[in-house]
Amino acid sequence: MNLVVNGDAESGPGGTAEPVGAVTGWRVLQGAPALVAYSYGSGYPTASDPGPAQRGSRFFSGGNAPRTALVQDIALPATGATGHAAVDAGQVRYAVGAWLGGYASQEDGARLSVEFRDAKGTPVALSVLGPVTAAERKGRTGLVERRAAAAVPPGARTARVLLVLTRTGGGTSNDGYADGITLTLTGVQGVQK
Repeated sequence: MNLVVNGDAESGPGGTAEPVGAVTGWRVLQGAPALVAYSYGSGYPTASDPGPAQRGSRFFSGGNAPRTALVQDIALPATGATGHAAVDAGQVRYAVGAWLGGYASQEDGARLSVEFRDAKGTPVALSVLGPVTAAERKGRTGLVERRAAAAVPPGARTARVLLVLTRTGGGTSNDGYADGITLTLTGVQGVQK
């Protein structure tokens, strides 16, 4: 099960390139994101551009701010195969994934990080995806999948998911794009002696 709420930009207001004041499931730390429809056109990614095969109708864009940042703080399950006891025994793995991209040959981009924290809020591990460069997109407008997986560090109790969309060149549009953001946990059987 995906622990990220609205990682596909489908919920809440949006559909055009106009910035929105709030994004369902996310807290806007900086800037003003846009939830752009793949059908919007005007140079933004379309359903025929590189991106998720099973994409919804919208994706995240940086709006018009030089830097837009959105965050979610996720409590890890307390019980079960991915609960605190299993985490502390080294028996839980995480997988983080996202489709990240930008516009044509511009270097505007998106970066997704997951920071695991202990009960006091102290960071204990960090995983970072992106940004995807224009060369990695072959100079095309679109999104490229990035993934990472590892063991959840013992003592972790929360995960902070941070999406940062950055404009690096001129113009007014922040063409950092993201879609399909996921964070999943999997219980791993302990070694029997």
